[in-house]
Amino acid sequence: MYDSPAEQPPLLHLQDATVIKGNRQRVLDAISLSIREGEHTVILGPNGSGKSSLMRLITRQDYPLAHPDGSPAMLVYGKARWDVFELRSLLGIVSVDLHQVFVDSFAQRDIPGLDMVISGFLASTGLFPHQQVTPSMRRQAIEALEQMEALHLARKSIAAMSTGEARRLLIARALVHRPRALILDEPTTGLDLLARQRFLESLRTLAQRGTTILLVTHHIEEVFPEIARVILLKDGRIFHDGPKPEALSTQHLSALYEAPILLEQDRAGYYSARVGEDDYQTQ
Repeated sequence: MYDSPAEQPPLLHLQDATVIKGNRQRVLDAISLSIREGEHTVILGPNGSGKSSLMRLITRQDYPLAHPDGSPAMLVYGKARWDVFELRSLLGIVSVDLHQVFVDSFAQRDIPGLDMVISGFLASTGLFPHQQVTPSMRRQAIEALEQMEALHLARKSIAAMSTGEARRLLIARALVHRPRALILDEPTTGLDLLARQRFLESLRTLAQRGTTILLVTHHIEEVFPEIARVILLKDGRIFHDGPKPEALSTQHLSALYEAPILLEQDRAGYYSARVGEDDYQTQ
């Protein structure tokens, strides 16, 4: 069906995807979008806008309402149904929640960094006697550490690592399968200023080498230069979707946050934002 690169199915396709939680509240309301492989994208919005709900939908932790006609609300690489383990070999997932689960588990058992990365092959929170680690697994884990410039952490105990070091290992763990895309949910939470900048530079390198990056954040400062598309979320709906220079405007962001937002862009291509005066002029 998809014989040429131009006809390849998108990484992600949502058609009127709606997710309802708890008291029948729509945390996502008729979301429609397509993200192509190689299209580095950020999903940006204030707290409560639906960013984490969208992430949980993509990673199959939540499911959309069924369409009356039976058509799928979400396709990943052109398929509606996936084995979760197979899907996670194509999509590397990094989030604060995963960080806490893995770091807590590994730190308690004084496990070194390399073992944490290898565990990505085994979908486990550690290496256990009954599990067989092959030379190929070990080799690919070392390659993933090298990609993240974290080989020096291979023998270091997780318990002795900083948050930034452990976050690098979590990405290396996601990279062992050589995934086609990385899905990152608020990945710099808990990092100091220097660790955040180093982390973002690592993401830039991965993007330049061909790994598709889908970044979910509420920090405009994390929209690194390789990201070309910005999706703005508000109240569970797409507020704006377009090229970065168009989406990251005073007008759109001020309306998104319902406050006068002033933007600046530095020579490296990063943006910064601050709240302006009440009598601001939209541009």
